[in-house]
Amino acid sequence: MSQNEWIILATGLMVATACAIVGCFLVLRRMAMIGDAISHAVLPGIVVAFLLTGSRDSLWMLLAASAVGLLAVFLIQWFHRQGVQSDASIGVIFTAMFSVGVVLVSLYADQVDLDLDCVLFGEINYVPWTKLELFGADIGPKAIWALGLALLLIVGCIGLFYKQFKLCAFDPFMAAAVGIPVALFHYALMGLVSVTTVASFESVGAILVLGLLVIPPASAYLVTERLSAMIGCAIGYGAASVVLGYFAAAWLESSITGTTVAVAGLLFLVTLLLSPSHGVLRNKVRAGRRSPAAPSNAR
Repeated sequence: MSQNEWIILATGLMVATACAIVGCFLVLRRMAMIGDAISHAVLPGIVVAFLLTGSRDSLWMLLAASAVGLLAVFLIQWFHRQGVQSDASIGVIFTAMFSVGVVLVSLYADQVDLDLDCVLFGEINYVPWTKLELFGADIGPKAIWALGLALLLIVGCIGLFYKQFKLCAFDPFMAAAVGIPVALFHYALMGLVSVTTVASFESVGAILVLGLLVIPPASAYLVTERLSAMIGCAIGYGAASVVLGYFAAAWLESSITGTTVAVAGLLFLVTLLLSPSHGVLRNKVRAGRRSPAAPSNAR
């Protein structure tokens, strides 16, 4: 394998790891589609930051997008508290905010180098050629640095406050009873999701980020009931999806993003069928053993 191929694989593995860690908490809290909402809702923040700084490589773009992502989460929660169903709240906020971003892009597309493809639908094949320069020196692919910093932030926050995040995910009422600021950790988790999506989707594509944010954690959920083991399994599922998807794309001469998410979905289906605790086949065998024997016709 060439150096560029190793860089592409390393980028995919870093995205898989970051998405697996935060994705496990989203799946446990039944908020899996929040990642989809954030990835679309941050578009206005990206456009505004670009117009103010004139650069797509600025730290301000990441900060603005993350702040807008947190605003989207706050509005979703506020709508839900007003009596709107959770899924309806997510749909209203992310479509409305994404539409505002689309309007901004359409208004300024003639004046600036900004379009929906470059903002939301990155291509992982281009990662080795998008370099980051520091004082005029090439220090490597920009995606590696962005994802590395995001992954370091995620591991640091989750590692330092693992017990708090765990208790808030499983029993927020108990967490509040023992004095844990549940709202603070909720928005901290949403902030990590925002950073993960913003740092990832411009380089590797929104579909790949959303697929790795949901499917590997959902697969791991079917395998184990311990959070630490679930995170490890989710990282393993994500890494397997990236590696197998990359080689499948090379063999089929197709999109790396499409094959990676397809492999993740296939692994989920296999896990759903063969899981030792939630597997469809196991449940059918268990139900067959419990069914009463047919009555005999012999006299």
